[in-house]
Amino acid sequence: MALAAFSKEQLLDTLRSAILLSPIAYVGQMTSPVARSAAENFLAEALYWSGIYEFDLRGEGVVKLLQDICQKPGVDCAHLLTSFTGPNCCLNSTIVDVFLDHEPQPTSTKNLIHLAQMVRDGKISMYDYGDEAQNMEHYGQVTPPLYNMSSIPNDLPLFLSYGRADALSDVRDVKLLLENLKDHDGDKLVTQYREDYAHADFVMGGTAREVVYDPLTAFLRLQ
Repeated sequence: MALAAFSKEQLLDTLRSAILLSPIAYVGQMTSPVARSAAENFLAEALYWSGIYEFDLRGEGVVKLLQDICQKPGVDCAHLLTSFTGPNCCLNSTIVDVFLDHEPQPTSTKNLIHLAQMVRDGKISMYDYGDEAQNMEHYGQVTPPLYNMSSIPNDLPLFLSYGRADALSDVRDVKLLLENLKDHDGDKLVTQYREDYAHADFVMGGTAREVVYDPLTAFLRLQ
């Protein structure tokens, strides 16, 4: 069965639990100068209008885009990973080199447009086609609807971990997400806050196994 054929209820029925590491939900208060500059200057839209439908950091068009971003006031790309993710505490050069051999993976330019819209609007909403007729065709209304966060079952086990130094998943945005989860069953929601972690630390930090993944694994074993 194709994914599009699943209803929301069927998808939820396939989940036993969910893990949210430095979650990207609300993004209106994102502090990453690279990501915010790209959103506020409609650079993903410019790529799309230029006929570039795949965002590949190794592609010629995206390299030119990054060069344009790095020339903007207030954006320092001397340390691009830090400019993008925030000051990671626990990376070493070896693991970064391995990471960069394989990442970041491409995504659709339309996906980045959607994220940029949510950065600018500060809301968790569906994709805005920029045309009332198209929005009406897709959603039955002229503006894109908000995602209904209350549809997350209160008894779905959730493990959520976030860090103070994260420039993509800002603490203020995570707190908005947690506010949506305030009625979640107390024994089904585990939150972990890392004062020293930025975005990439959750993926490849030298201490991530002990401080994030061991508790995460223990959580999964209980489900």
